[in-house]
This record gives sequence, C-alpha cells and structure tokens, in this order.
Amino acid sequence: MSKKSHLGALVTAMVLFVQSFAFAATATTTPQQATPKQEAPQEIDIVKLSEAFGNFIGRNLNAPGIKFDLESIIKGIRDGANNKPSPLTDQEYESMMTQLQARAYTELASENLKAANQFLKDNLKAAKIVELEPGKLQYTIVEAGNGPVVSEHASPLVKYTGKYIDGTVFGSSDDTGGPITVPLDQTIPGFSKGILGMKEGEKRKLFVHPDLGYGTTGHLPPNALLIFDVEVIKADNSSEDKSQPLPKFSDDAKKAHSQE
Repeated sequence: MSKKSHLGALVTAMVLFVQSFAFAATATTTPQQATPKQEAPQEIDIVKLSEAFGNFIGRNLNAPGIKFDLESIIKGIRDGANNKPSPLTDQEYESMMTQLQARAYTELASENLKAANQFLKDNLKAAKIVELEPGKLQYTIVEAGNGPVVSEHASPLVKYTGKYIDGTVFGSSDDTGGPITVPLDQTIPGFSKGILGMKEGEKRKLFVHPDLGYGTTGHLPPNALLIFDVEVIKADNSSEDKSQPLPKFSDDAKKAHSQE
C-alpha cells in the first residue's frame, strides 16, 4: 500500500521505541563528547509507565476495518517477552498483515464513497445550496463580498478550514500562520472550481466529492467527502510570488477521523 497505515505507524513507533534502548545500551561516549553534568531526573514509576505504554498500544489498535483479538495480542506480547516463538514467521506475518490492511482500506474507501454520495444528495435539499457539478460539488455563500473576483488560473490569497462530514478538522490556513496563496491550477479540482467567481471578502462553504478531492490518494482517509470554509482575502496574489498548493494534510488528522 502506498499510504502509511494507522497500524503501520503504531508498529513503527514501537520498533523505534525498543531500538532506542538497544542503541543506548551499545553507545559509547568519548571524553570529548561528554556533556555537562545534569540534575538527576525525577524517579520513574515503571508500573505506571508500563500501563501507559499498554494503554497507548490499546488505543491505537482501533484501526478502521481491522478487529484484532485482544487476548491473543496480550498472549503474543507475553510470549515475545519470554522469548517464546511466534505462531507465524516474520514473512508470513508481513504477508498476512499486508493483505488485512489492503482489505480494510478497500472497505473503508467503499464506505466513505457511499457516505459522500448520500451526503451530497441530502445536502442539495438544504436552503441556499448551489450545485456546480451534479453530485460532485456544492457550495453556499456564508457572507457576501464586494471586491475583485477570483478568475481561472489565478492565485488567490485565502483563509480556509477543511473538515470531514463529522466536523473533524483536517487542515487550516491557521496551521501555516495565516492566509495562504493557492494557485488554482495546482490544487484539487473541487477547491479551485468552488472558489471561482468569489469576490474579495466573500465567505463560502464548499462541499467536495472525493472525485474532485483527494479520492484514494493523499494523506486523508480514502474517498472522504471534504467540507471547506473559505474566505477570499485577495482575488489574485500571484504578484507576491509566494504561491503554494493546498498543503498535504497530517496523518494525525487522518488518525483522529479513522478512530471515530
């Protein structure tokens, strides 16, 4: 799979955690590398830390479409800690896990697509909803503007917040320190088409079908319908030469949404 999976992130974190101890145990420090003596750290409650580590693992087992057997996981941890053999070879484990992740990903993409189609169908019945492309792109004007208009191939300066159907925020211009300049030729079709014709000062809410969004690519859940709250600050900011495409969004947002 081309995407970094939720489970893969957990496994990677655990591996790095364990490897950090192995590195610390074998590393040596020369006199020239020695650092100034620091104050003694506070006493570590290994019981609480161990429980917290287990809690972290448990919370991250809720990967969409994957239902693990908790008791078997606990048994596997105990057996591994006691150097008992695994029921699968490493190769068998990796092959089986890859198949499971692929199946779960496909199921999630299908579920999200159905949800997106139904949402746009129902949303069209709401007041003041304008449909730009049937079943694919809708918007509503939240606040009218009165300045220059955003045209094709422009690079408007905008404020935006991106959300999923459930309201979870996956990205915002505030994350990058304020309004951003977005070249319309370099962003997703739903965003570029949705803000065409907006006036400076205008605020719109866009509803973007995955076919005009990120589909099954990018860093967001596959086939997620996207909702953007957009405000145009300047209709074309290309003269500032600070253009940037709509940013890729973090795995943290993806994870939070997937756990809903």
